[in-house]
Amino acid sequence: MAEKEEVKLLGIWASPFSRRIEMALKLKGVPYEYVEEILEHKSPLLLALNPIHKKVPVLVHNGKTILESQVILEYIDETWKQNPILPEDPYERSKARFLAKLVDEQIMGAGFVSMARADEKGREAVVEQTRELIMNLEKELVGKDFFGGKSVGFLDLVAGSLIPFCLERGWEGIGVKVITEEKFPEYSRWVKNLENVEAVKDCIPPREKHIEHMNYMGERIRSA
Repeated sequence: MAEKEEVKLLGIWASPFSRRIEMALKLKGVPYEYVEEILEHKSPLLLALNPIHKKVPVLVHNGKTILESQVILEYIDETWKQNPILPEDPYERSKARFLAKLVDEQIMGAGFVSMARADEKGREAVVEQTRELIMNLEKELVGKDFFGGKSVGFLDLVAGSLIPFCLERGWEGIGVKVITEEKFPEYSRWVKNLENVEAVKDCIPPREKHIEHMNYMGERIRSA
């Protein structure tokens, strides 16, 4: 009998970066142990496994530690071949990686960090900048159910965990409407499709609790 694999994920319930790893593991049908971390009181295990960044998510697979969410997603896809999440075509794969980087760096930077720091007067410019960035995703979704085509893929996990199921909660908390169905019809249709995928739906944080958390995170940025 094959030895049972050790798959352990250290995460935080509200973190899009650890939620996307859970989504991927569920899509692949990989059993895993989940360890909830506390933002202000990081465990000795987390500090030992990720001494440089001291951040979640951390994936442990048979004693090996894998860090950084996009790196972990690629590791999962290469390790468990069923239900592939990265495109097979090299060009499509490169495009997915490029847009995923845009999501985690530029959209996160504008839509959360800059949005939290901006006063009411400066917020309008940040909202417009965020919309322009998200429009790149809107164009990519034309004629598709998901970025991955007919099934959830790498970019769906990255963008889905961060924008509709995280940033939008933060915007709701400060009373800002960045995305409307009228301006972003493809995006709005895509979010509805994501919400119908069980592996994704299971990992969406509870709305009200998440809005409170995002308000708290925004306050931390403003007071830093």
